[in-house]
Amino acid sequence: MRVSIDKSRCTGHGRCFSLAPEVFDYDEEGFGVVGLETVPPGLGPAARRGAAGCPERAVALEEE
Repeated sequence: MRVSIDKSRCTGHGRCFSLAPEVFDYDEEGFGVVGLETVPPGLGPAARRGAAGCPERAVALEEE
């Protein structure tokens, strides 16, 4: 699985990294960034949880 964040949609609520800190992080301005671009199988549920928690739907998941 690959994960990305559309920076034009992210408003910095922080839900992605608060729900899945093992996959997401935040930058110096508090906006979400991807900590793991390619997500190992064991972290798939965390990536989905972080993506689902984004109110702007700025997080995209792509199954490989």
